[in-house]
Amino acid sequence: MSKFLVRKAAVLGAGVMGAQIAAHLANAGVQPVLFDLAAEGRDKNGIVKKALDGLARLEPSPLATKSVLERITAANYDEHLALLAGCDLVVEAISERMDWKKSLFDKVAPHLAPHAIFASNTSGLSITELSKVLPEAIRPRFCGIHFFNPPRYMRLVEIIPTASTDPAIVDALEAFLTTTLGKGVVRARDTPNFVANRVGVFSMLATMHHTLAFGLGFDEVDALTGPAIGRARSATFRTADVVGLDTMAHVVKTMHDTLPGDPWHSYYNAPEWLSGLIAKGALGQKTKAGIFVKKGKEIHVLDLAKKDYRPSAGAIAEDVQAILKEKDPAQQFARLRASQHPQAQFLWAIFRDLFHYCAVHLADIAHCARDVDFAIRWGFGWKLGPFELWQAAGWQQVAGWIAEDIAAGKAMAKVPLPGWVTDGRKGVHGPQGSFSASDDTMHSRSTLPVYRRQHFPELVLGEKPADRGTTVFEDEGVRLWHQGDGIAIVSFKSKMHSLGTEVLAGLNRAIDEAEANYDALVIWHEAPFAVGANLKAALESLKAGKIDEFEQMVALFQRTSQRLKYSLVPTVAAVEGMALGGGCEFVMHSQRVVAALESYIGLVEVGVGLLPAGGGLKELAQRANAWAKGGDAFPELGRLFRQVAMADVSKSAEHARELGYLKPADVVVFHPAELLHVAKQQARAMAESGHRPPLAPTRIPVAGSTGIATLKMMLVNMKEGGFISEHDYEIGSRIATVMCGGEVEPGSVVDEQWLLDLERHHFVELAKTAKTQERIEHMLKTGKPLRN
Repeated sequence: MSKFLVRKAAVLGAGVMGAQIAAHLANAGVQPVLFDLAAEGRDKNGIVKKALDGLARLEPSPLATKSVLERITAANYDEHLALLAGCDLVVEAISERMDWKKSLFDKVAPHLAPHAIFASNTSGLSITELSKVLPEAIRPRFCGIHFFNPPRYMRLVEIIPTASTDPAIVDALEAFLTTTLGKGVVRARDTPNFVANRVGVFSMLATMHHTLAFGLGFDEVDALTGPAIGRARSATFRTADVVGLDTMAHVVKTMHDTLPGDPWHSYYNAPEWLSGLIAKGALGQKTKAGIFVKKGKEIHVLDLAKKDYRPSAGAIAEDVQAILKEKDPAQQFARLRASQHPQAQFLWAIFRDLFHYCAVHLADIAHCARDVDFAIRWGFGWKLGPFELWQAAGWQQVAGWIAEDIAAGKAMAKVPLPGWVTDGRKGVHGPQGSFSASDDTMHSRSTLPVYRRQHFPELVLGEKPADRGTTVFEDEGVRLWHQGDGIAIVSFKSKMHSLGTEVLAGLNRAIDEAEANYDALVIWHEAPFAVGANLKAALESLKAGKIDEFEQMVALFQRTSQRLKYSLVPTVAAVEGMALGGGCEFVMHSQRVVAALESYIGLVEVGVGLLPAGGGLKELAQRANAWAKGGDAFPELGRLFRQVAMADVSKSAEHARELGYLKPADVVVFHPAELLHVAKQQARAMAESGHRPPLAPTRIPVAGSTGIATLKMMLVNMKEGGFISEHDYEIGSRIATVMCGGEVEPGSVVDEQWLLDLERHHFVELAKTAKTQERIEHMLKTGKPLRN
């Protein structure tokens, strides 16, 4: 099987995971059929329909847009098994009971298409054992496919083949998961809990053990084990609440039941306090009470000494904070180990036991160390995986400390480190690949064709980075470069890719260079795409009274946007992450956009007391006319006005298309590492097809004074209702004036420069006000908008 095409897919089980897997398949344009048991009563699809209703209410949303829900077909096992015959992929996602899964396999197997891949989303049950109930003909097309929750946002998917799984099936499935669903794939061995849960759950168990051993509070430990050490904000105990304490206990029980000979087996038990919470029905987030509980506006945490909840106030001690700020990992670990502070001793202990565990089990659970590190990064949200952390801190130094602690009886297990750990190596990752303990070799990256689409794949520490191309020029604001194929690439260098004069000047120079010497120009760099204008520089000009200089900067911004739109070579914006304010305006003016699904695009200038002035309002006024139904553009104009006035930001790239920030021809990709590849393909196709820029419109009909008055009435109602301030009203009125073409007769026609002049004038007038400057200052200081 060289290629795996999925038009339809079935998901068996409409629980939390099954419904969200179906949602993400629908996001990708696959037509999912979501199955569950037949409900009692007239509507036998009642269980599935309830799950679909739940998807619409979940936050963060599993749906790229609300309309995606319409792609999912509800089905039940009593009436609709025949639908499986039309499915290319079937994913089982019911409860973690071996007997239930085997019973369902018996039921569905006769209805599977001869070419369909059948997979189980089990989080840790044996795939080989599950396969035994299947007919021989299906076994080569069966494997494990373990998504992480929530499936839209978590990068990791583990593929777990059996000895009978056709290798070509695994290759094809990996390509589908990577490009179509945007996933990072790790091929796991068929061992209990596979890779990520095996290591991640042990890390949580070790943390729980040492929490009690060092007498720390759950909130204190979450302060220590979150972003302070490069892990997710939910840290340890909050993560357990989110996952579900019963689910956590089930995964631990799987390890206890299936790993009797493991050196850490005695720790594979739910702590007494955890079992107590489960017995009371306090299962975490899904029951609104677990380790943490919200009381009014306050978060309370379980206090084991008091056997009751108390306000959560955990904090990192100053001495430990100073150690964690140490930039040299070797020094940081040395100081943690040497410190007598319980928090520092706790941190050293959880790292020591994690490293020890990973070293001992590497040969059993993973093909190489890279798989462990990516599994933990993608599945648990760590910045670095355990082997990367160890290597960064000095491999042999840390190995020596671990060995000392094992000998002294301080480690959780007495088993010695494997011999390969202390053979003089400097780590497990290097330019030649990552170490495999099972065959004592370094494994290079996968050579599957799908990975050729990733020009700059995510790396592990110590891996050789990809060639960054040939530089054409580089200045303070941008770098223009190419990869020898006639496509110029410009990358912004400013912090968060903010759009100051250096970036604007550099982008104009890049367009000059592209028009003279290249076939197309792509804007690409790592996320975020751009967070808007350089507010610090803008405020400095305003405070110094340099209004003319400030207005010239706005005019330069407008000219740059227009050049993107009317460049004689194709301009393609490759967008990932935030594209806000001026970043959104560059998106709107690029001749083609290739956006990662997780792109958050919007005109948010009102948050700092301004209005869009890089051509954004001008573009929306024109798009309202283009989308007018029956010749009346005002309904669309009103919708777009509300969008800007409320600073709405898209929740996905597809949502941005619905909002009007992306055009119908713009492209959405699911894997961010493929963004540059697809953007260059689009640019090349445009160039080869003789692409010409659009002609600048000279007759843009506008709503004029009547439109302004109508939009202002909307603002009056909001102000009188207490929803907006006086200054919000002022900003909204000026936005209305620009979008309606100014105080002219309704139906008047204007050109783009007229609208740009209006944008610039009202932007500058707002910028001169004290309240807008207060908003800008507040945003710079706090990162949050001020409504004054």
